[in-house]
Amino acid sequence: MGLLDGKVALITGAARGIGKAIALKFASEGADVAFTDLVINEAAEETLKEIEAYGVKAKAYASNAANFDETHTVVSEILAEFGHIDILVNNAGITKDGLMMRMDEKQWDAVLTVNLKSAFNFIHACTPVMAKQRGGSIINMSSVVGVSGNAGQCNYSASKAGLIGLAKSIAKEMGPRGIRANCIAPGFIITDMTNALSEKVREEWAKQIPLRRGGTPEDVANVALFLASDLSSYVSGQVIHCCGAMNC
Repeated sequence: MGLLDGKVALITGAARGIGKAIALKFASEGADVAFTDLVINEAAEETLKEIEAYGVKAKAYASNAANFDETHTVVSEILAEFGHIDILVNNAGITKDGLMMRMDEKQWDAVLTVNLKSAFNFIHACTPVMAKQRGGSIINMSSVVGVSGNAGQCNYSASKAGLIGLAKSIAKEMGPRGIRANCIAPGFIITDMTNALSEKVREEWAKQIPLRRGGTPEDVANVALFLASDLSSYVSGQVIHCCGAMNC
């Protein structure tokens, strides 16, 4: 018996990195998995095969999470294919870093749209379904910088802080319908996104981690499994830091 047997999980931006790790973890615990990404390329197809290897139903969908209409269309397609949606993980995200005085409007708008509006889009599309089911778990992928801020990432930090406020508000609005909403705030997690940072930035991050290592996508996936499963049935409106004590 898996912790997520009989559940259907929808994960955005799951072709690689943390999203992929969450998809694989959920599948290993018995969940059927629908995931989205901007395009379904070879990496996404490989992720799909890895998920299916667990013997669960899985499908990948090309969708722009930041587009309201596309989101509602893809959620309708997923419902038609899977029948229900029990878990929503808002993981889609990008970075366009720069100091505030040098940041242009396009950098700001792109990050806020992809990171924050996409979560609104999917929550807006999925909560009516979950309300009818009288249950569901929504997980927003925030960040420690959404709590503490970070120089050179005002757009990213603002978007991740927004995800926290969004989850807390949804937890209060939808709690009477049995829907839980929480956030995970990862610290320095070793992914393609963090590997794109300069060596100097990565060294500075490492100095701030008491556990003296960067986290892995699997570390975050384990927290997501807890929040998705009935183990956290009385946990809602919370932010769980997965940061090696970097931000405690």
